[in-house]
Amino acid sequence: MPQLAKKVFRFGAFEADTASGELRKSGVRLKLQDQPFQVLLVLLERPGEIVTREELRQKLWTADTFVDFDHSLNTIINKLREVLGDSASNPRFIETLAKRGYRFLPSVELVTTHNGESIPTSAGGTASAQPENQPTSFLTRPEDLPAVPHGYVRVLFLLIQVMYLSFYIAALARLSIVEDLLAKALAWPAVATAILAVSAAIGIPVRLYLLSSVSFDAKGLGQKFLRLFPATFVLDELWALSPFLLSPQIGSGLALGVSAALIYVPFAQRTLLLMRERSTPAPGN
Repeated sequence: MPQLAKKVFRFGAFEADTASGELRKSGVRLKLQDQPFQVLLVLLERPGEIVTREELRQKLWTADTFVDFDHSLNTIINKLREVLGDSASNPRFIETLAKRGYRFLPSVELVTTHNGESIPTSAGGTASAQPENQPTSFLTRPEDLPAVPHGYVRVLFLLIQVMYLSFYIAALARLSIVEDLLAKALAWPAVATAILAVSAAIGIPVRLYLLSSVSFDAKGLGQKFLRLFPATFVLDELWALSPFLLSPQIGSGLALGVSAALIYVPFAQRTLLLMRERSTPAPGN
């Protein structure tokens, strides 16, 4: 007996199964009521397009149904955002267009299963060039991160920038002492000193930019930082060796331990800014 075709929408770590009416994240079923799931399906069928509030009303309620439509739809969208870890002010999934409707932001892959065979396509029906479940990066993805209060992320990221800024200023203020230490440890101290001075001079404006952007809650900082990440990663990994300048005072063992911790800090910065993009502000539509 032939099996009925089954459609599964995939976006990020999420899957919406039209046959079972289930939403899953990384294979784990999420609790979502029927009406929010139906709204999600309408949005997934038309990613990037505006779905009007009137279209959603017709989908959810018949013409002879008497309901406080505006309040009910707002409640449904809020429940859907809560499950997705999304927010109205910084949307990653569902964008609100005032007095018009909603738009689903991420790209969507539609997988149709027919007679046990999976056929991946885009939501518009075009064959997908990306293999199923192929990871795009070994780094953390935004959808893998929890929604964290905005203030926590902001303070931690600011502290990291202050730490690096302190490194740069202290090294430049004691450059002659640093040069003597490098002369004892390296065969080419002049080259090492020049690299240290130039990288510190580059790092200072970068840190001041990040400090001011986070302090004033600049929009789009996460995307800008991701573009800067390859350059800042090289800079930060270079300065992860800075504790060895203090090895005469703290010992080589402690210097190695601190350096190992600093190697992770660039990834922590990236993760914090991704968390900032999905941190939870005041609710609203």
